[in-house]
Amino acid sequence: MSELRQRLGREPGGAQEPEEKLQESESENKLDGETASDSESKSEFGGSPPVPTSDDTPEVLNRALSNLSSRWKNWWVRGILTLAMITFFFIIIYLGPMVLMMIVMCVQIKCFHEIITIGYNVYHSYDLPWFRTLSWYFLLCVNYFFYGETVTDYFFTLVQREEPLRILSKYHRFISFALYLTGFCMFVLSLVKKHYRLQFYMFGWTHVTLLIVVTQSHLIIHNLFEGMIWFIVPISCVICNDIMAYMFGFFFGRTPLIKLSPKKTWEGFIGGFFATVLFGLLLSYVMSGYRCFTCPVEFNNDTNSFTVDCEPSELFQLQEYNIPLVLQSVVGWKTVRMYPFQIHSIALSTFASLIGPFGGFFASGFKRAFKIKDFANTIPGHGGIMDRFDCQYLMATFVNVYIASFIRGPNPSKLIQQFLTLRPDQQLHIFNTLKAHLVDKVCLPREPSQEQTRWLQACAWRL
Repeated sequence: MSELRQRLGREPGGAQEPEEKLQESESENKLDGETASDSESKSEFGGSPPVPTSDDTPEVLNRALSNLSSRWKNWWVRGILTLAMITFFFIIIYLGPMVLMMIVMCVQIKCFHEIITIGYNVYHSYDLPWFRTLSWYFLLCVNYFFYGETVTDYFFTLVQREEPLRILSKYHRFISFALYLTGFCMFVLSLVKKHYRLQFYMFGWTHVTLLIVVTQSHLIIHNLFEGMIWFIVPISCVICNDIMAYMFGFFFGRTPLIKLSPKKTWEGFIGGFFATVLFGLLLSYVMSGYRCFTCPVEFNNDTNSFTVDCEPSELFQLQEYNIPLVLQSVVGWKTVRMYPFQIHSIALSTFASLIGPFGGFFASGFKRAFKIKDFANTIPGHGGIMDRFDCQYLMATFVNVYIASFIRGPNPSKLIQQFLTLRPDQQLHIFNTLKAHLVDKVCLPREPSQEQTRWLQACAWRL
């Protein structure tokens, strides 16, 4: 019988036909673009994660919109909840920078949780220890490092005033490295035979998530300290582009934009761009006139609170610009008064509308790879928190690089804070060097007055 089966397997039209049909059915079940290696990886990971498809729309909205088609029902649900989120955004701005930093941290933790949960849904079918424990431990380590750097940088005087904080600040990087090294050793000890590759997949998953979420959320906080306007305008431009691209696409969309997001259209993409640039110019004009938005966020050591009071820089002072001759005949003006920051806002809004959406396309590709619609069901009609912040993180990185490249200069207050922590002899050496430099620049007289001479002699005697 075994010989007969082998013979039939070799003959055409024998037992080989069911096998061919089986292979054809397996190939049909694959997604577009899925390769054999993808199928092997899928079998190793224990199948696809569950798809969250439950309707999480509030019952009140379901009843109110029950007579509408699914297309218009989704439009109203997204619109109502978008207005609710914008209202919440205004409230947290009103509450000040400290609340904003706490909200950024909460959003970061929720985004991290949503991405790690996807990995856990793949991972939990294997009895492997410590995946979620180590993921949250690494999140703690990275946050300790970044927030420690921020506290040392922006709260320098407060740190130097308290002995425990001064010690933690001095050895901050060593402590951070020791914490990470502990987690690294725990991961090595958790390795289980026959599942090494899977565990290293998850190790890489955690670290890429930390890079995407934690690092970029830290940059959002740095942008906030440069001035509330550097926080509000970029985020608002991304929100505006998201809304206007959806509106233009909903009413005028005909031409698909990218396969990763079938609902995105060229009409929405182009309409969102022009609407976002115009919105950025108007919002920048309004906010540039208020010090509470334009001044850097600094910590006042006398009141132990944040302050946003300063003399506005040239970036936020109205200036007159000549309109190009080509446009003078169109608009009928020769000059226009505007804030220099409005010119920068064009760069910010252009990035938000042309490059920012690629953060969303990246997230769409990620979700398609794991056959899920949204990262979570946190916000009805919008998905998870990560679904709303996929473009924001990319925007935050651009703003931070833009400020460092074109805006930021030396910060006198930070230099003075560091200067005051030096020893008296070091301070005197810097004073003499600075004085010699100012004399060469003809900013100070070459011969010191008698009072200055007596002061320098008394200081030298004390040293």
